[in-house]
Amino acid sequence: MNVLVVGSGGREHVLCWKLAQSKQVEKVFCAPGNAGIAADAECVDIPVSNLNALADFAVSHAIGLTMVGPEVPLCEGIVDLFKSRGLRIFGPDKQAAQLEGSKIFAKNFMRKYQIPTAESETFTAAAPACDYARKMFASGVKGLVVKADGLAAGKGVIVASTVEQALDGIDQCFKGEFGAAGQQILLEECLFGEEASIFALTDGETIIPMASAQDHKRIGDGDTGLNTGGMGAYSPAPVVDNKVMEIVQRDILDRFLNGMRQEKLYYRGVLFVGIMVTEQGPKVLEFNVRFGDPETQAVMLRLENDLADVLGKTADGNLKDVKLQWTPGAAVCVVMASGGYPGSYQKGFAIAGLTEAETVGTKVFHAGTMFKDGKIVNTGGRVLGVTAQGPTIRQAIDTAYQGVKKITWNGCYYRRDIGHRALERGL
Repeated sequence: MNVLVVGSGGREHVLCWKLAQSKQVEKVFCAPGNAGIAADAECVDIPVSNLNALADFAVSHAIGLTMVGPEVPLCEGIVDLFKSRGLRIFGPDKQAAQLEGSKIFAKNFMRKYQIPTAESETFTAAAPACDYARKMFASGVKGLVVKADGLAAGKGVIVASTVEQALDGIDQCFKGEFGAAGQQILLEECLFGEEASIFALTDGETIIPMASAQDHKRIGDGDTGLNTGGMGAYSPAPVVDNKVMEIVQRDILDRFLNGMRQEKLYYRGVLFVGIMVTEQGPKVLEFNVRFGDPETQAVMLRLENDLADVLGKTADGNLKDVKLQWTPGAAVCVVMASGGYPGSYQKGFAIAGLTEAETVGTKVFHAGTMFKDGKIVNTGGRVLGVTAQGPTIRQAIDTAYQGVKKITWNGCYYRRDIGHRALERGL
């Protein structure tokens, strides 16, 4: 069959690369794709926001399965549209996608189905939110998280360790810094522990966890500086041991599935659960309704199954027939970014060393690249995900950084400590 991947980042590149290996797949298309994806799929000049054009393309090119990378088209109802036209697609419908599109919807869902998460309050105006923040800090809380309710392109979450930071975050939301996403907000207790990412496949009747991963959100070494879309990831995450995974399955995934059934929500896709492993056990930080980036780069490198078969069975409601198999050892992804990211940065610089990087055993997934005058140049904040496997996390890290050191462009930046938490555990 022909398959269509919607998106243009590193997550979409690894999905195209993995789908191209499937015996079930004749051709992979990607809309709109990027310079690296062009080596594994035919890129199609359709933006992810043009849902009707994507559906028309799927019909005209006999697409047997569509895989949606980013959250926005899912929240805008691409699954509903494709289903209405008899097209096979992997993902939740518009109503279920509110689990990512609205943090308040997700929090209410978690409360209703007793999924462990942080305590929070919802506000639609600044004054009562500020009063609540002052009261909470006066009571001795160590931190609050200010969350804009809607999608804010990875922004809209402010972690406040002082009342002044909380008030500033509230002000940002209600003054419109995050647009319509900030018209309602959550004020949430700050959880402390170690974060991890859990992907789980579900078809509404069955839910199966994939290999765990851990992301590095901060721009600087030692987890310092501003939050980003993710500066690197590795799989598996040692903090998610068998005991933690048992609790995640019982108290989070199984309860989520029960909630889906009770609410009669259509969900045939992947659930991305961001968790904090606290002293009281794992708690949900957020639900996302798509694969994460850059965790997917590490996780997919370890998946032994035919991805098209797995996605197809999920979309068809036959997930019970899937048994996931994983390569032992670990995989690590190091993100190379444009200098200045996550603030302003320059683009259009030629990237050197891409071929050389893959000679040392890495796979380079493109996130923000394009062809210009016959050369591959940087076009985004996060540009490349240099990914490697190894029998241990240490060996995977070493190989990934060997690849990173082969690549350069004007102002390129990367963290030098991806995987440090695992190494601190002696792994």
